Amino acid sequence: MHANLQDVIEMLKIEKSILQDGGYGRSVRSPWKENRFFRDSVICLNLGEEVARIPCRECLLWDFVPAEHRAQEIPCHFIPLNDLKETVYSLEQAGKREDAEQALLDWLNQTIGELEKRLAEEQKSLPSAPEVV
Repeated sequence: MHANLQDVIEMLKIEKSILQDGGYGRSVRSPWKENRFFRDSVICLNLGEEVARIPCRECLLWDFVPAEHRAQEIPCHFIPLNDLKETVYSLEQAGKREDAEQALLDWLNQTIGELEKRLAEEQKSLPSAPEVV
């Protein structure tokens, strides 16, 4: 993973909090338009932009996007969320927005847990600083 592991964990926790707090409901400013998972989130580098100004490859989610989907308009919508390889995109195309929300929450929980374990293992393997006497 090219990004700092702690930064990725924190970003995913923010996204989880947004999702759990109903942050993807309809906007007060534009109630006719559904918010898009990830893209309309504070974690998105292009939040509020109609056209992406910052390349998605600079996002901390980039490493989760399969190579074959990195050219998509919203690549993070193609992150496999479960063993069935369902994605935000595939579930929304099937008209299953609530399923997409639950699959995304499950993926966030699982991924945060895995990354926290990995970070703990990495920190264990680091040499400890010598004690100052």
